[in-house]
Amino acid sequence: MTGPGSKRALLSVFDKTGVVDLGRELASLGYTLLSSGGTASTLKGGGVPVMEIARYTGQPEILEGRVKTLHPKVHGGILADIAKESHRADLDRSGIEPISLVVVNLYPFRDVASRPGASLEELIEMIDIGGPAMVRAAAKNHRHVGVIVDPADYPAVVRELRDGGALRDETRFALAVKAFAHTASYDAAIRDELDRRRTGATAKTVRTSPPAATPAFPDRLTIEAGLVQALRYGENPHQRGALYAESGDISGTVAAARQLQGKDLSFNNIVDLDAAWRAVREFDRPAAVIVKHNNPCGVGVASSLKDAFAKARQCDPTSAFGGIVAFNRALDAAGAAEAASIFLECLIAPGYEAAARDVLVEKKNLRVLEAGQAPAAPPGSDLRRVTGGYLLQDWDMAPIDMSKARAVTRRRPSAEELGALDFAWKVAKHVKSNAIVLARSDRTIGIGAGQMSRVDSVRLAVMKSLVPVKGAVLASDAFFPFRDGIDEAAKAGVAAVAQPGGSLKDSEVIAAADEAGMAMVFTGLRHFRH
Repeated sequence: MTGPGSKRALLSVFDKTGVVDLGRELASLGYTLLSSGGTASTLKGGGVPVMEIARYTGQPEILEGRVKTLHPKVHGGILADIAKESHRADLDRSGIEPISLVVVNLYPFRDVASRPGASLEELIEMIDIGGPAMVRAAAKNHRHVGVIVDPADYPAVVRELRDGGALRDETRFALAVKAFAHTASYDAAIRDELDRRRTGATAKTVRTSPPAATPAFPDRLTIEAGLVQALRYGENPHQRGALYAESGDISGTVAAARQLQGKDLSFNNIVDLDAAWRAVREFDRPAAVIVKHNNPCGVGVASSLKDAFAKARQCDPTSAFGGIVAFNRALDAAGAAEAASIFLECLIAPGYEAAARDVLVEKKNLRVLEAGQAPAAPPGSDLRRVTGGYLLQDWDMAPIDMSKARAVTRRRPSAEELGALDFAWKVAKHVKSNAIVLARSDRTIGIGAGQMSRVDSVRLAVMKSLVPVKGAVLASDAFFPFRDGIDEAAKAGVAAVAQPGGSLKDSEVIAAADEAGMAMVFTGLRHFRH
């Protein structure tokens, strides 16, 4: 329990959610309230008795409010170890009352930083000085001071004060840990945004190559994420798993999606949902993507989501069973009924019509997630864990205009073939390397994923196709190192190929395509997905 001391609370918050109710409760418990400008006005407006800090310290705010709580009567009251006689003597000599509760949250730096067109001057004014100083002081002195940085904690704190008269030691310790996390997150946001501005990059920059004159990445990487939920398990039932969401605007992402129904999510569900969601956003027309074990096993586009799903399922109906499905439009009843006609683990879409919800609710175990509209580019960077460290890279967002890809064979692809190659190329980006995608202009017909040799991926894609391959197109995520892959594609009747090019044996690969009467284009861009 807290030691002896005056019941004095300091409230200075930017987010004023619940602060009037908190102030009223504290006043009823006998607390004297100190507060700074805006918070004091809010409390007074709610009929809560409060003393403004400027009156308490005898020092009015200066520098347009930049200095208002940085005063010995404030920080002495927060930092005093009232168990020490010398500290109590210092307080008496200076006319300072100890402060036993500090309620502070900080300027919304992240919100301003995420606003398009926010100037550096605006950001500078959102760098809170007095707030973090009070939070850190209170957290340091948690043996005697409770510190609250989250309005969600107000009710529990009030209950404990009402029931026990003071906060328990373990409560103050837990609040202190949360407070240090709060200031660490705040400082990391400032550092990251200023560093992005220093290097000329932003969180949403799409690069095709690293900038030559400025560093691409910060000297130090801080990962800031909050727990969203514990998962059913990790990759396997004996592993624990949890989902965390990064700070900032993550609307339209899997981490921010709302689960509307179904069983709890597992680690693998989240990974597959993200793979499907990132793939389906490639397409402007109504589209459906079915993912199994982190690879698309069927992709279709059509004038309706129902037909798009039917086309996606036809690619590999065996693998579609128990799959994860993503749609790029709000799902209607017809699309929902088509998807619900087979067993699926999860379904994600920007939204759902009421009639679609009525259809899906009959599938009690189907996990249904609503993601909102996907962002133009994923937030942040692509981050992966390795033993002892992290790998950081840009998202693979470089666009390709297939009509401008370099034709390298005697026969140029027709307009219809170019359209199909564009479709296949978009899918190949989301297939594990080595990736081979066989497609028509509106659907995949065979996918070869994750093989150790490219020719085996071609063979697998052909083998998986349930319809004749003749006249279809092929997209390869990387170059063909030998002509054998093209020879296999020719045997199956592939008409046109898109690949990056760049092999030492490009001339032999092109010759193989010419011998088969194929059209081939080089994109000049690789899409490895490891």
